[in-house]
Amino acid sequence: MTGTVEGFSREEAEQAVRNAGGKAAGSVSKKTDYVVAGPGAGSKLAKAEELEIPILDADAFRKLVAGDGS
Repeated sequence: MTGTVEGFSREEAEQAVRNAGGKAAGSVSKKTDYVVAGPGAGSKLAKAEELEIPILDADAFRKLVAGDGS
């Protein structure tokens, strides 16, 4: 995660990832599946773009952790 994820504190967002069976990492690498980016996003967003990793906004993140594939 990078920047502010609307509707979640950092801890809540990380817990939502764990509850959905994922792992919240502190850095971005080619093994990263998604980056959640919000206002104030920084170098993690740039790295995700460079590595062509899918970038999610807050709404897409909510759907992902809720298991909503639509």
